[in-house]
Amino acid sequence: QVQLVESGGGLVQAGGSLRLSCAASETIFRLNIMGWYRQAPGKQRELVATISKIGSTNYADSVKGRFTISRDNAQNTVYLQMNSLKPEDTAVYYCYARALLESPYWGQGTQVTVSS
Repeated sequence: QVQLVESGGGLVQAGGSLRLSCAASETIFRLNIMGWYRQAPGKQRELVATISKIGSTNYADSVKGRFTISRDNAQNTVYLQMNSLKPEDTAVYYCYARALLESPYWGQGTQVTVSS
């Protein structure tokens, strides 16, 4: 059972930056996919970005060119660097991880609020 703990959320003005971190309770070498989802009030949870074990990345169109996902296997941590933030990026951001033949794991979420 993998525990995921997010940090780094907060309040920022439009155009600003934040970096989210997701620390896993065990080695992330066996986690084939890790990533970030977000959920705004009244909306469904949506994919933001994912990164595979070998470093392949995937981004939602709405964040391409502004957000960067990375993983540090030695630190068992995944990061989401968010630049040029917009009010529509306001949401609770959830860390996600998936290992082969296991159900997905989710963090508890961290709030990101972007003021205009």
